[in-house]
Amino acid sequence: MDLRKLKTLIDLVSESNISELEITETEGKVRIVKGGGAAPVQYVQTLAAPPAAVPTAGAPAATAASAPAVEAAPTGHAVKSPMVGTFYRSSSPGAAAFVEIGSKVNEGDTICIIEAMKILNEIEADKSGTITQILGENGQAVEYGQPLFIIE
Repeated sequence: MDLRKLKTLIDLVSESNISELEITETEGKVRIVKGGGAAPVQYVQTLAAPPAAVPTAGAPAATAASAPAVEAAPTGHAVKSPMVGTFYRSSSPGAAAFVEIGSKVNEGDTICIIEAMKILNEIEADKSGTITQILGENGQAVEYGQPLFIIE
């Protein structure tokens, strides 16, 4: 999908009363969700799966030991990004982070900031508990629905 068409769809959603638009085409799928601020866009491009590898005569068969290790899924409650933007752990570059691993938070406490379209959006904990993992990297882009913290 070309950028002009994508921009037109974003403008259509932002100017209308609809809150969500999803379009599936042969080259991919676009989902636009209107939030309180900017309209986050999720673009998924689907590609054909590569053909399965066929072992040749004389080539050693793959063993379980050569298979890549699978990481365990984080346990606990995941606080997810409500928008696309840039993730910041503190209010300014020299300031202390809002939370660290082991910090106790209450529901409604500010735990990070996501900058979207030059607007700083404070993200609040949606559950009380202890921060056990910080999944976002300071200053890095985050996607809509991307897990940022794990609270237990």
